Amino acid sequence: MTTTTNSLSQDQLKTLVGQAALQYVVPDEIVGVGTGSTVNKFIDALATMKDQIRGAVSSSLASTERLQALGIKVFDANEVEALAVYIDGADEIDGKGYMVKGGGAALTREKIVAALAKQFVCIADESKLVDVLGEFPLPVEVIPMAAAQIQRRFEALGGTASIRQKDGKPLVTDNGQHIIDVRGLKINDPLEFESTVNQWPGVVTVGVFAHQKAGVCLLGTSSGVRTMTF
Repeated sequence: MTTTTNSLSQDQLKTLVGQAALQYVVPDEIVGVGTGSTVNKFIDALATMKDQIRGAVSSSLASTERLQALGIKVFDANEVEALAVYIDGADEIDGKGYMVKGGGAALTREKIVAALAKQFVCIADESKLVDVLGEFPLPVEVIPMAAAQIQRRFEALGGTASIRQKDGKPLVTDNGQHIIDVRGLKINDPLEFESTVNQWPGVVTVGVFAHQKAGVCLLGTSSGVRTMTF
C-alpha cells in the first residue's frame, strides 16, 4: 500500500506515518507504545480513538507522561500478559525488518514491551532504511561498573565506543544505567550479533532488535507512506 501525497517535510511525514499506524491498533485491547519524535505523532493520533482502546503499555517515562496527558490509561508491563501490537520507531531498519534502536535511550524498555507483542509495527522515515545495520551509532545500555570493559570488547571488534553524555555527565537511563554508543560497525548477521553481545557481563540491552524485529514498517517517503512487510 502506498499513500500518494505531495512533497512533505520530515515532521509532516512523521505525522503521516503516526496516523497510518492507527490501522494496526486493535479495538478494546491494550496497545504497546514506543518512544521518540515519530511515536509522539502516533500518540497524538491515538488520542483521537482513546475511547476505543483499554489503554497502553509504554516504553518510557516520557511516553507515559504524554499518553496520560492525553487521557490514555497506562498499564504497567507486569499487568499485561500479551499485546496485539507494539508501535515504535527505529534509528535504522533493513530489508528483513531488523532494526537498530536506542537513540532515545529507551531501548531496554522498548525491547521488553516488544517481547509482549504479537506484532511489531515500525514507523519511520525513509532515511532510516539501510542495506546493512551499523551506520547509526549502536546504543548499548550497560551497568556503569562494566562500561570500560564493554567499550574494550567493542573496540576489539573494530568499533569506536563512547559513553553517551548529557549536560557534561554520563546520561542516566530510566533504569539508572548508562549508554555506550558504538560507531564503525557493520552488523551483517543481526541475530547472531544480538545474541553474542547479550551474553557479555554488564550488558543490559544491545540496541539491535533482531529477535524482536518488525513485522511491518510504515515508511514515510517523498511520495507518501510505503508499507513494508517482513
